[in-house]
Amino acid sequence: MPPHPLRRQLKGLGAAGFTAALTIFAATACGGAGYPTANPPKTIRLANVAAAAVNPVTVSPLPGTGDASPRTQISFLGAAGTKVISVKAVGSLSGSHAGRIEAYSTGTGESFIANRPFSSGEKVTVSAHVSTGSTTATVHTSFTVGFEVPSSQTEFPDNKGDAADVQHYLSAPTLTPSSVRITTPAKPGAAPGDFFLAPYQGVGSPGPMIIDQAGNLVWFHPLPAGDSSTNLQPQTYDGHTVLTFWQGRILKLGFGQGEDEIYNTSYQPIARVRAGNGYFADLHEFTITPQGTAWLDAFDPVELNLSASGGSPHAVVNDSIVQEVDIKTGLVMWEWHALGHIPLRDSYAPMPHTTINWDYVHINAIDPGPDGLLLSARNTWTIYDVNIHTGAFIWRIGGKYPSFRRGPGTFFYWQHDARWQPGGMVSLFDNGSTPPKEKQTRGLLIDPNTSTKEVTLVKQFTNPNEPLLASSQGDLLNLPDGNWLMGYGGLPNFTEYTSSGQVLFDATLGPDVQSFRTFLAPWSAQPKTPPSIAAQRGGSGVNVEVSWNGATTVASWKVLGGSSKSALSEVARAPKSGFETTIAVHGSPALVAVEAIGSSGQTLGTSTAIAPSG
Repeated sequence: MPPHPLRRQLKGLGAAGFTAALTIFAATACGGAGYPTANPPKTIRLANVAAAAVNPVTVSPLPGTGDASPRTQISFLGAAGTKVISVKAVGSLSGSHAGRIEAYSTGTGESFIANRPFSSGEKVTVSAHVSTGSTTATVHTSFTVGFEVPSSQTEFPDNKGDAADVQHYLSAPTLTPSSVRITTPAKPGAAPGDFFLAPYQGVGSPGPMIIDQAGNLVWFHPLPAGDSSTNLQPQTYDGHTVLTFWQGRILKLGFGQGEDEIYNTSYQPIARVRAGNGYFADLHEFTITPQGTAWLDAFDPVELNLSASGGSPHAVVNDSIVQEVDIKTGLVMWEWHALGHIPLRDSYAPMPHTTINWDYVHINAIDPGPDGLLLSARNTWTIYDVNIHTGAFIWRIGGKYPSFRRGPGTFFYWQHDARWQPGGMVSLFDNGSTPPKEKQTRGLLIDPNTSTKEVTLVKQFTNPNEPLLASSQGDLLNLPDGNWLMGYGGLPNFTEYTSSGQVLFDATLGPDVQSFRTFLAPWSAQPKTPPSIAAQRGGSGVNVEVSWNGATTVASWKVLGGSSKSALSEVARAPKSGFETTIAVHGSPALVAVEAIGSSGQTLGTSTAIAPSG
């Protein structure tokens, strides 16, 4: 493969020459045009990697960022003990900005928060005195503020289907999630645990949902009208197991506007994480680190002049933004923009010739690792390894300018969920569509050899039962026992494979239902809410239905009956069966209640007492 044209241009240049050439390259790649100084340019320059490398701390917006938010913080991220002594921030249009300095809970830096927004189109120049332990240094950055465009709030329309594809429960009538059908029951060797999904579209209520291996509902969280969720999974926060998910509106533009939720194992909200700098958290990523920070993404439509590239002089381009946010303080510790790092010409998404949003890159996965920050961009067909200090690429797999020769089976298209794997390998979900480029969606494990500059195929997973081609979304999860789980995203399917590709489990949600990612993990939880009960008189007795949304340790149910709340005693008992258990009670008690019984015979919770209907 011939070297990247930029590499040929930069060969032998020093830092100053590198910066100058990078700026020229950006103007060409992004369709830049000349503007008088009274009319600020609506073009994006590639980030100044040389300037970023000089700073002893990582400063965000990264030097040379071309479309920073008017409400951006200026973030200084370093080693433990990093302190910001003073900051001077001057906008070319708005002048000098006063502000306050706030520290990260991690002790690894601070953010400067200006008292008023910067102006769109202006260049902001920053100098700061930063203490990095025993030394004090002066750091510099400059960036340009973007022209933000309001997003159309039109959502994807819901697909209508058969009411039989919705679950219903007498004891929990507000829970109406999608149905679940097990097509291949779990075989010996299947990984233990529960499945974590977040169905939306199709019929049934959208919301985060946990099911067991038999397809029985464990927990469902119905959402307000207009909201959906993605990325339901257990994570660790502050030393405790938590349940996390994204919640918000999924726009027809192809991204989400919402926030990320953290619940404890009693299903109580304990933290809410928002994107910083005026952005909304997108649906694609929310990963908590051991340090108590979160990696998330956001989409920001900005106006650009693409006339030099055959586009509109007032084009709207969706920028993909990556942030590391301090969960406890909400401060932005690090920020990276696709615009300014990924040239527009790298996109496989056709450039529109109107003001319709051009989703040119579409970052859909973020995975921090010891060898860099791994990013997946759907619309450039590329996986990027990013240097966190400079924001520059260490290498690229796929796309128009890959860093590696590609062996058989390693080409992918419209991919999702790139993840670091042991030994520097990378897994991903190869959609292969849309439009179709392959006959079937695949899960891939590939090995990028940085010495030989060749990427080879290690494993691939396809469903042998039917050719599944997922037009969007999806994930590939490496399970602790060596098995692999594929959630098919835009399709309702999810499948567990052995390491050699044999199907161990296969299931599907209702028709047309989507779940961005699927996770599998052990889960134990105890709700703070009481069990739910319904009861109806019939014949010579009473039928009692009981459920406890989210409870995982109930072994059996004890039914209490009597003439009053103070006169209740045991009248029936039955083992727990699925999400809702129906128990027949002989006789006609005026009131009934239920107790949840654990495996050791202990009472876990008691419902309210109700009078049977009928």
